[in-house]
Amino acid sequence: MKLKGLVWFFAIALTLISIWELSYTWVVRSYEGKVKAQAEKIVKQQFPNATGEEKELLVKGRMQHILDSTRDKKIYPIVGSTYQKCKENELNLGLDLQGGMSVTMDVSLEGLLKSLSNNPGDPALLKAIQTANAEKVNNTELDYISLFTRIFKQQNPTSTLSSLFAKSGGSIKTTDNDDKVTSEIRTIAKGAINQTYKILLKRIDKFGVAQPNINLDENKGIINVELAGVTDKERVRKYLQSSANLQFWEVYNLDELGKTNGPLENADKAVTEYLSGVSVDTAGQKTAVDSQKINANKNAFVKILNLIPPSQDKTGKPIYSAQLGRIALKDTGTFNTYINLPIVKSSLPADCRFFYGVEEKIEKTGERFYPFYAIRTVPGTDKAKLEGDGVEEASQGFDESGRPSIKMQMTNIGSKTWARMTNDNVNRPIAIALDNIVYSAPNVNGPIEGGNSEISGNFTVEEAQDLANILKAGKLDAPAKIVAEQVVGPTLGKEAVTGGAKSFIIAFAVIFALMLIYYNTGGWVANIALVLNVLFTVGVLTAMGFTLTSAGIAGLVLTIGMAVDTNVIIFERIKEELTKGKNYQQAVNDGYRRSLAPVIDAHVTSFLTAAILFVFGLGPVLGFATTQMLGITLSLFCGILVSRLITDFWTNKQRHFNYFTGISKKVFTHTAVNFIKYRKIAYGISVVVLVLGIASYFYGFHEGVEFKGGRSYTVKFAQAVKNDDVRDDLKNAFGGEFPVIKTVGDSKHLNITTSFMKSDGAADSLVQTKLYEGLKKVLPGVSYEQFAQNNIQSSQTVQPTISEDLKKGAIKATIFSILIIFLYIFIRFRDWRYSVGTIVALLHDVLVTLAVFSFLKDIVPFPLEIDQHFIAAVLTVIGFSMNDTVIVFDRVREYSKGSKASDKGNIINRAINDTLSRTIMTSLTVFLTLLILFIFGGEVTRGFAFAMLIGVVTGTYSSIFVAAPILVDFAKDKPLGEAEIISSDKTATAKA
Repeated sequence: MKLKGLVWFFAIALTLISIWELSYTWVVRSYEGKVKAQAEKIVKQQFPNATGEEKELLVKGRMQHILDSTRDKKIYPIVGSTYQKCKENELNLGLDLQGGMSVTMDVSLEGLLKSLSNNPGDPALLKAIQTANAEKVNNTELDYISLFTRIFKQQNPTSTLSSLFAKSGGSIKTTDNDDKVTSEIRTIAKGAINQTYKILLKRIDKFGVAQPNINLDENKGIINVELAGVTDKERVRKYLQSSANLQFWEVYNLDELGKTNGPLENADKAVTEYLSGVSVDTAGQKTAVDSQKINANKNAFVKILNLIPPSQDKTGKPIYSAQLGRIALKDTGTFNTYINLPIVKSSLPADCRFFYGVEEKIEKTGERFYPFYAIRTVPGTDKAKLEGDGVEEASQGFDESGRPSIKMQMTNIGSKTWARMTNDNVNRPIAIALDNIVYSAPNVNGPIEGGNSEISGNFTVEEAQDLANILKAGKLDAPAKIVAEQVVGPTLGKEAVTGGAKSFIIAFAVIFALMLIYYNTGGWVANIALVLNVLFTVGVLTAMGFTLTSAGIAGLVLTIGMAVDTNVIIFERIKEELTKGKNYQQAVNDGYRRSLAPVIDAHVTSFLTAAILFVFGLGPVLGFATTQMLGITLSLFCGILVSRLITDFWTNKQRHFNYFTGISKKVFTHTAVNFIKYRKIAYGISVVVLVLGIASYFYGFHEGVEFKGGRSYTVKFAQAVKNDDVRDDLKNAFGGEFPVIKTVGDSKHLNITTSFMKSDGAADSLVQTKLYEGLKKVLPGVSYEQFAQNNIQSSQTVQPTISEDLKKGAIKATIFSILIIFLYIFIRFRDWRYSVGTIVALLHDVLVTLAVFSFLKDIVPFPLEIDQHFIAAVLTVIGFSMNDTVIVFDRVREYSKGSKASDKGNIINRAINDTLSRTIMTSLTVFLTLLILFIFGGEVTRGFAFAMLIGVVTGTYSSIFVAAPILVDFAKDKPLGEAEIISSDKTATAKA
């Protein structure tokens, strides 16, 4: 082997780098173990009676306190690294392994379009935006700007975009054509998306998470955020989704709106007429209202408002509150309906808008109220006189009463505007709002010079710090809204780690032993290569900062099975050469040389499917694809170069590895099965498979929440619960819609998926409350707070916009994979018949998997869902099936050199028989690793492992009975060597 020195260098370098990178993880785990023991000792002394969950929480809190206080302590003496530094360099564990929260955010460009326009209230603009938002759910091909401009032109064929967006001093001119305006808006939108991404990065840096992960897909306007270890999901939602739109508003008081024949009284009269079945338009014309549309709540408008009467000062002068009144939570929907009626809008001042304040809760009754304010906009706009761009600095502080607050310092321009505003509103309140929620409305005692201001309210210190950090990071011109969300509790994370580690260790041990049993001392070469492959894969993942997830562990387990494939191909060829009577040295040389082409072919096809999965996948499957691509690449290095290095080193010592054992001498040797003879039967089976695959489409599948949208919860119970015990109660709680209920692991864990209010991204709390109501009967003595904290093990939310995107991406990935494989085989073998045989075999494997997932979905005792993990399995099956098929095709190609048409059957039979040992051994190693993953890997990867188990069996079958036999029946009058043949020994052109 040439370049031995270079191979030695890379092998040693990779070994040292991997051990070095993983040493940080070992140091951190060792230190945290000591801290945990210290925390347990302290808790035992201070709280001797604490047990169970209470004790666990106390230990966790004490442990976190110790770790926080020792962040700068040097715990790695060799390099002098602190705990924080070591923590940053350790192997990242995904949230599904340690608990935490993952969100997919869609950058909203609706507000940006309004801010760019001449008139944010333009009816044509608003109608086009509304239509674009509705169509976006089903049209993920176009970006939002293209979708909006197309719809605007359809709705307004005689109008130009420039008339909507051209401003004095702006980049868009009145003379610009529609294409130029669209291009300019798209450029601004891309800048806004990147600005949103950068600001979210700043916010997350302030969040205190040790290893946050945030990625931007600029073309789709999608941002993926992973925050491992966080537990307060409501805080995360507020923190990430806040647009930081800070505004200082002048307000209307009750004296100005509530006088006799005043705006509120006129609005009340309009609502009363509306409720009696009469509607009045802005022109004053009365029309009848459909009685079915009339709200059943007959309360008058003003009664809903719970108006706050004025108080008196010492002189008897009335004092009006900044708040107009309070609205009960149950009445907010009704109020929103009333306030948006055209006649109500026309009854109020043109510059009047209503904002809610921060929620208030009455502890005794549990009732919740929202204060509301009537704010004044700048005439002709929706803006305030002073906005967030006038604030230069924000920090958390305390007000005069000692309550947490946010202190702000204005810019020079902001200071002057603030001074004018406060001067114009002496003895009146000014409302300070963030994202259209009023947090504070202080009364102005006199003009405020110097640009200092403060937001006070019922904040905790943490809330005040969060708001200050949000304001410091800056306003989002294009806010990002959460469209998909996954929350994993720490308990479920520990179970995933345990299951993944167990499956990995058992799979490793089984494959290690199998190599020795079947290949004798030659098995040590494969095992050394396997150990190095795993070490390098994990080491490189750590060095590059990748995150290891449950799907990644699945990829690692699968890598174990596939990593030995290289050595199996090589060893089987060496055994063939030895059987021919060659000496060990010549057999080894020929074995490695003749195996090179099939090994590369097999790895390239697997790598291509993994790469396609990486491009089209989201979330957890990215970890799987990354691990698989890395494992495949390192498998080539270890299986070909390192294995040859070890073999040559041993051979140079005048010793040889033995590749035969008593078992391997008897199994699959000198097989002479006439596979071609049974091809018609195989075709019949394939027709049945085709029919079942098509029928599965009509029979249906269980779509995962990723593909159908909605919310999914994994709930733990104290005792066993049957699905039927809760089905009807959950149906009633979810408005008459049956949820999908599945047992997870055991009967004490249920996974509940519902489409109830799936399009409302702000309804998470409400849906979770409904879930609790539906499960109350089987949760005796458990309060809602306890249920949310302890019983919900994990949750996932996916809105329809992203679910449709995921579904289309999955279909594209599958079709694209098959197309790429077709092209690769055609280029590699220079004969279209090979490509046809390959595609038929792949479709056969995919259809079998689909049929099983469809017809067994309600039979097997574990979930069979079509989700991202399933797509990952299908693409991996495509890659694996290609491995088997390519090995047979490579041998067919080799034997076809100079062949005649009449030799086709014999050539294919010989090729299949001569590679049968390799086919069975590779399938067996992968099947065993998948079976172990299926049994021990946990619920997250069970469906994936099951799909792969089916794929391995059907892939082996299709390679032998479908792909190769097709070569016999296509172009019967032409030999297999008709096309240009690239032999595995040397390049040659063979003509029949």
